[in-house]
Parts: sequence; structure tokens; C-alpha cells
Amino acid sequence: MQVTAQAIPQTVTVGVVFGFISLTLTIALHHRASSIMTMFILAFVIGLVLLVLSADKFVDGAAAIANHYGMPALLIGMVVVGIGTSAPEMVVSAIAALQDNPGLALGNAYGSNICNIALILGMTALISPIPVQSQVLRQELPILTGVTLLAGYQLLDGQLSLLDALVLIATFAAVMWWLVRQSMATREDAMSQAAAVEAQEHQMSAKRAWLLVGTGLLVMMASSRALVWGAENMAKSLGVSDLVVGLTVVAIGTSLPELVSSVVAVRKQQHAMALGNILGSNLFNTLGVVGVAGLIAPAAVDPSIMARDFPIMVLLTIALFVVGMGFKSKTGSINRLEGAVLLGAYFIYLAYLLITVVAA
Repeated sequence: MQVTAQAIPQTVTVGVVFGFISLTLTIALHHRASSIMTMFILAFVIGLVLLVLSADKFVDGAAAIANHYGMPALLIGMVVVGIGTSAPEMVVSAIAALQDNPGLALGNAYGSNICNIALILGMTALISPIPVQSQVLRQELPILTGVTLLAGYQLLDGQLSLLDALVLIATFAAVMWWLVRQSMATREDAMSQAAAVEAQEHQMSAKRAWLLVGTGLLVMMASSRALVWGAENMAKSLGVSDLVVGLTVVAIGTSLPELVSSVVAVRKQQHAMALGNILGSNLFNTLGVVGVAGLIAPAAVDPSIMARDFPIMVLLTIALFVVGMGFKSKTGSINRLEGAVLLGAYFIYLAYLLITVVAA
């Protein structure tokens, strides 16, 4: 039976989600979960499944609306599709902030960034090496590095203040303005061409597109509440911090749309789109997700973030900048060896995280 290109995203999504469910349930059985713990796990798993599926439909609808109203393909690819895959992180972190849980909000955002670069790009590069031919993406790499350093500087005082959040939101608006300008001026770029192909796959009637956006957003809100409630109570039952849960299971779960998008993109030889998804997502997480969480609930930052997790994110971002820019040639690339190193780095980070949790 021939598998169509349109069926690939759904197949990958279902496979990844059920794999993640199996992992979560295995952990539950290992800990001989009580009935109340089982309820927390089911809330988390069901919330995650609905969140991933609704985010996928939300992005499809948003891309179709943008295409229907004649937005440039590059803008659709980098903003609507690329950043739209970060909708789960935004909703989960906003709800966590509303419930006065800054550890889960920041852990989700920064853990997703680590996951995006090390786990998702590493896996994607192992499937197919990623050439960085797009000048737009080569310009976006130093921007991502710069905003990551800015976010780190803000957190040195141990606080995510209202002023910090406003600066992040203002920087995000400036980056979005730049992306719009690039989309209007750049027509022949590799990213623009990949985005044009992607935009054609999201064609549907305006009525159906708006229906997907509306229902997708509503389901994302409801499923995120279930996921956050389950994650918070799982953390308490297992005796670990909300930050650790945010950095691990929540971050991996909310990064599933990026994983699906990137794997499907490289399978279709759309390497620019695969990398663009990750760069756009990390920009949105660092500026938009953390900024909104700070606007909702300014809070003290767990010291372990600056001592352990943020340096890892900075190192991975700088490593991506170096290999992506390819200073010795006009184009950079992420080859299979570098992908294996990134993937190995992620598992080392997870092991280090677990060791520090056990030691505490």
C-alpha cells in the first residue's frame, strides 16, 4: 500500500504519541502507582494526546488561513507553521503561570529548547544530513544565540520580573517585524521555496480552516489544563520538583509537534523547513513563552535553572550556531556525526538531571 505524503504526519504523530504513552505507563507500573497516581498519569497522558493532535489541526488551519489571504510563503513557513508548533508550550506555560507554578512554566520552555536542538535536530540529522543553505536561516541563527544570551542575563538576579517579561515581549515583536520584512523581500531563498511547497499542502476552504483554528485552540486550552494538573500532582507523588517534570516529560511532550514537523520535512527533502521549525520554535519559547509567563506571574527563578539547565541550553545553541553558519564555507550543515553528538548530549543531560535529582 502506498503511503501518501499527507498521511505521513498523522502516522508519525500517532506512533510518537503512543510510544510516549507506553513510556509514561511503564514508569507508573515501575512505581506501583496507586489509584490516585494512576488518575494523575491518565490526566497527563490524555491531556498530552489531545494537546498534540489539536495543535496539529490548529497549525494546519492557521497555515490555510494565511495562504487563503495571500500571505507570503516564507511568512507562513517561519511564523504560522514554524512558530505555530510552539502553541503547546505557550498554552502549558501560561496555565502553569496562572496556577503560580513558575518552575513548570520555565522548565517547559527551556526544556523544550534543549529537546528541540539536541533530541529533535539530532534525530533529524541522523535520518538525513541538514544543509543550511537558506540565508534567512543563517541570519536567524545569530539572532537566536543573541536572545538566548539576553534571557540568561535577565535571570542572573534570580528573578523573572515584569520588566524582564516586557523586554522579552518587545524583542519578540522586533524579531517578528524582521521576519515579516524578510518574507516580503526574499522570494528565491531556499527557505522561501520550501515554505511554498509546505503552504500548498495546507490548502482548504476558509470556513474549514477557521473551524480548525477555533476548535484546535479550545481543545488545546482544555487539554493543557489536564496536562498541567497531572504533571503537578505526578511531581508531588514522585517527590520531585515541578521544574524537573517540566524539563523532562512535559518538555518532550510539548515538543512532539516540532519532532513530527522536522522528521516529515527531511523525509520530503525540505531541510530548510526542518531547521526553520526548530529555530522558530526556540525563538518563540525563549521570548514569547517565557515573556507571557513573566507577564502573568513574575517570580523567583529556581537557582538550579541557572546552575544546570540554562548553561546546557546556551552551549547547545552556540554549537548549533557554529555548525549551522559553516564559517569555512558559504553554507553550513548538520551532518550525521554532529546529529549523533547532539543526540548523545541530550541523553547525557537527562542522565545528569536524574543524578542531581537523586542526589538531592
